Amino acid sequence: MANVAFIGLGNMGGPMAINLVKAGHQVTVFDLSAEACQQLRDAGAAVAASAAEAATGVDYVLSMLPAGKHVAGIYLGDDGLLAQLDKATTVLDCSTIDAATARQVGEAAAAAGIGFMDSPVSGGVAAAAAGTLAFMCGGSAETFEKAQLILQDMGKNIFHAGPAGAGQVAKGCNNMLLAIHMIGSCEALEMGARNGLDPKVLSQIMLASSGRNWSLEVYNPYPGVMETAPASNDYKPGFMVDLMAKDLGLALEIAQLSDFDNPMGQLASELYRQHQEAGNGQRDFSSILEKLQG
Repeated sequence: MANVAFIGLGNMGGPMAINLVKAGHQVTVFDLSAEACQQLRDAGAAVAASAAEAATGVDYVLSMLPAGKHVAGIYLGDDGLLAQLDKATTVLDCSTIDAATARQVGEAAAAAGIGFMDSPVSGGVAAAAAGTLAFMCGGSAETFEKAQLILQDMGKNIFHAGPAGAGQVAKGCNNMLLAIHMIGSCEALEMGARNGLDPKVLSQIMLASSGRNWSLEVYNPYPGVMETAPASNDYKPGFMVDLMAKDLGLALEIAQLSDFDNPMGQLASELYRQHQEAGNGQRDFSSILEKLQG
């Protein structure tokens, strides 16, 4: 078992840290939310007064933070964690951020002789709680080997996408495609419903045909079709519209920096931005059906 610091205990980070405790690791956590820290204390973790205190003398530092500026703020600079960590420590940043910042932190870690991987996740809150997340990792092969030993206690699919920053690029590609097939599934179901088809029957038809996709199979966006999906629970997330809008913005940035025109991704981003601005940011991203319904 390992000594682990976990920084950032939000909707995703909290359940991930709890799974590490359940797996038998010695976990020390830090978050600005006293309530989040108390939940981890109740689960068996130690609580530190600062990120630096949490990261003292550990084998792994994991972080799950809102944006690139927060990741850079924690790790970089004379007061950042990279300037204080032992070279034997492995750093795994599970945040979803811009690839440029991930590369910057990765380069700084390499210069300090510290193993670093950007390790963003896919699967949402339910998968975080169940320990079935997918991790998309960017960094060296040596660091990936070490990373798997701890990531396997929080997820079931762990991929080495390439060097530092590659995990963020993979996450951007994945979530752009997720948004596109969610919108397409909503359009198809609503078009069928307006022509007298039962959305549940139409879903079964498409699942057995060439239109089959994850949104239909696992996360059906039409209310009443799939009892366990957010659509059947007033679109309580799940994966919030705010987060999808953020991820699509990051995907567009990746496309722009690589001189790639991605019209479907751009349209998906615009539709989610409009849905967000209409006051739906805290609802599940499958609620985009309601926007298409008008």
